[in-house]
Amino acid sequence: MVLDIHKILDSLPHRYPLLLVDRIIDFESGRIKGLKNVTINEPFFQGHFPGEPVMPGVLILEAMGQVAAMMIVADPELEGMVTYLTGIEKARFRRPVRPGDQLITTAEITKRRGRVGKVHAFSTVDGDLAAEADYNFLVARSLNMEE
Repeated sequence: MVLDIHKILDSLPHRYPLLLVDRIIDFESGRIKGLKNVTINEPFFQGHFPGEPVMPGVLILEAMGQVAAMMIVADPELEGMVTYLTGIEKARFRRPVRPGDQLITTAEITKRRGRVGKVHAFSTVDGDLAAEADYNFLVARSLNMEE
């Protein structure tokens, strides 16, 4: 299943400049693949780094988390809820991500119990591993995470 930007905007609370997924290119139960087109127009490239633009690692992790969140909130019993990051483990960066790259993120749920769980995600550029991490998450109804 392919999901366009309109479905992403309906599903995630993120907006420009922090919406870091452009399209879901594959989606099945428990596994998702998303795409981020990295362009020189990204505001972070102005300062990271002049003359040698590289996407900040923390934003690569955020992009991976947003793809994973799309999979989590697609569960009908979690409709209308928001996914919160509660931890990142084993984060590794393998290659730089530069303007013109397509960052392809694959995420899989590795554990879920109720509204908490774990996801493993990895991103590639041209088939080469760029980053990977394990995420802990909590799903809640609103910014008040006790709901």
